[in-house]
Amino acid sequence: MTNTNQINAEIKINKLLEVVSDLRDPNDGCPWDLKQTHLSLIPYVLEEAYEVAHAIREDNPDELKEELGDLLLQIILHAQIAKEKNLFDMTDIIDIITKKLIRRHPHVFKKKATVSMKEVEDSWEKIKNIERPLHNSKTPISDQLTLKIRPHPSTKAALIISKKASNNGFEWEKSDQIWDKLYEELEELKYALKTEKTSEAEAEIGDVLFTLINIARWHKISIEEGLAKTNQRFLERLAYIEENIEGELHSQSKKKLKKYWELAKINLKH
Repeated sequence: MTNTNQINAEIKINKLLEVVSDLRDPNDGCPWDLKQTHLSLIPYVLEEAYEVAHAIREDNPDELKEELGDLLLQIILHAQIAKEKNLFDMTDIIDIITKKLIRRHPHVFKKKATVSMKEVEDSWEKIKNIERPLHNSKTPISDQLTLKIRPHPSTKAALIISKKASNNGFEWEKSDQIWDKLYEELEELKYALKTEKTSEAEAEIGDVLFTLINIARWHKISIEEGLAKTNQRFLERLAYIEENIEGELHSQSKKKLKKYWELAKINLKH
């Protein structure tokens, strides 16, 4: 029997669908919403996803609740735009993910067997490969990776590539070798910058970042979490300086800014 919470959830979701449909009404809708397309909404989808991640890191349930709602709105907007073009609607989205979850979790919905995390991950990949076979490909691994990294930012894509390559034998024998590679790439970057070869410098800084990501992967460190923490530390130190100096930042001497930066590190203890 459907419980009260399920009924309420269904009513509220339907209400949200109606609101978005009204916003997109050709006659009485909102000009901004009517102007949007799948392409124009891409920045907002990404922004809301990052807002959700931020709320999770801050361990803020109220903020997380709100940001998840904003992300849900983006999904429903895309569904509404597709519905208007007779492509698909929200029910199709829900149906396809429901079937996919059932199909990719046979240990839950079929065998009911107890499996390890590794077995689940291996099974997931095998099922995905069956769903999207690369017929007669001479480069199946690189073809699969090309498809897999498409929706990801470059740093995440680099980690995905590195992990897959590692699982197929492209791995360092010891961590010292990765550090040697990093120093080599840094020297090549410095040379490209010194000779003002912009295109080469971009390629070389990419090599440096790719190597750093491999170091993080080797030591099981999250690049994303590490950079997020650095961003937060920098902002906290910047706020400390702004609170403790007289006047605006740009009017201060480099010596004074450095002094307060060191004080911020001491007083904030990071």
